[in-house]
Amino acid sequence: MDDLQYGTRNKRGDWAPNEPAGTAPLFAFPPRPLAVLRWLPHYFLPYNLLFAVTAVVWWRYVLPDVETMKTLSAGWILRLFIVNCAALLVFFGAFELRLYILRAQGNRFKYNGKWPSEQKSKAFFFESQNIDNMLRTFGTGMPIWTAIEVTILYAYANGYVPWLSFAEHPVYSFCLTLVVPIIHETHFFLLHRTIHWGPLYRWVHSVHHNSVNPSPWSSLSMHPVEQLGYLGVAFWHLIIPSNPLLALYQLHYAGFGAIPGHVGFDKIELTEDTSVDSHAYIHYLHHKYFEVNYGDGLIPFDRWFGTFHDGSKQGEARMQARYEKKKARANAAAAK
Repeated sequence: MDDLQYGTRNKRGDWAPNEPAGTAPLFAFPPRPLAVLRWLPHYFLPYNLLFAVTAVVWWRYVLPDVETMKTLSAGWILRLFIVNCAALLVFFGAFELRLYILRAQGNRFKYNGKWPSEQKSKAFFFESQNIDNMLRTFGTGMPIWTAIEVTILYAYANGYVPWLSFAEHPVYSFCLTLVVPIIHETHFFLLHRTIHWGPLYRWVHSVHHNSVNPSPWSSLSMHPVEQLGYLGVAFWHLIIPSNPLLALYQLHYAGFGAIPGHVGFDKIELTEDTSVDSHAYIHYLHHKYFEVNYGDGLIPFDRWFGTFHDGSKQGEARMQARYEKKKARANAAAAK
């Protein structure tokens, strides 16, 4: 595919799409029902449906029976941890292998013209972004992921929280399934905005932002505190009436779903003429500019709070104006 039909590349080799990034029309005002109908397939495909299916697969083929989950025994917990790690290795690794190791589509549709493997930095373990990212993902991320999963399953198995079955509450369960992405977006925005507060950014979130040029393994490369907060979105299903299958879906949506924003390419080529949109541009701009796009665009939080950047010159101007106001406030405070 010719990526220059869809965007432009600057002198540094960075590619940007012609169309500015947008937010979903779901919460637009005034309402745009036709736009919502056109957008609706993108709500389910390709990612949301995939993560829902993985939750069902885990429930049917990976997890033990409920009676076993009433006890915290090493056997089923270790098996779950190994399966989680293997699945993540395959899923994230497939993107890494095709796009960054084999470079099957070269730099077509790649936002940043440089390759992380060619950029050494003392900010990373062994001065390697990939090694650092993988160590953080599997060293702390996957144990935390599994610990959250086990905690939720143990709570449901022992009746510590209400377990609403799909058979007895079909309408409610269906609606809750539909809002799993909305729960994620709300949780993510609030958490993300919080850890950009000065001290928390320096102590916690800066670890993730070391990957200025993110790649697949950057997705869950975070400080353990951030990993707990991010993956802990699944704990909402211990608060709201729910069931363990939906909690699994919520966890998989966060865990496996971290990759779209970090894949580094706007489109993933399938054949010479077809591709899949990564929906990565909004979050890529966050990694590039730091103080924009705290959400992923499903809910227009950033538009509402004035932190949205769509990649256009107008978006750049709004960002610079906001920086100038922030600088002026800081100077005024220092002068007192």
